Amino acid sequence: MKLKKLSKELLEKDIEQYLCREIKKLGGTAYKFTTPARRSVPDRLCLLPGGIAVFIECKRPGKRLSDAQENKIAELQKLGFDVTWVDTKERVNEEIERIKCFMSEKEEI
Repeated sequence: MKLKKLSKELLEKDIEQYLCREIKKLGGTAYKFTTPARRSVPDRLCLLPGGIAVFIECKRPGKRLSDAQENKIAELQKLGFDVTWVDTKERVNEEIERIKCFMSEKEEI
């Protein structure tokens, strides 16, 4: 009988779950963002204290954005929205630090 090898490779859902936990630690929420009529929108709409909103696309480690996703991110950024993507826990941590800085700047205003 063959035993299945347990994979330690992170999946997109692992990155997404980690992002949601980290956003929650900041007092925010990370809504799953889906639009049936529009493809390639970012996976999560993160809403944080102070009226901060960030769209975040989650990818499996090492995977790149599709052309359609890159175009959608550029479209949302052109409208003035904060949009980014992450593919590792380290990238999530970098974005969390960036968001923390933005939150503290908003508190000072």
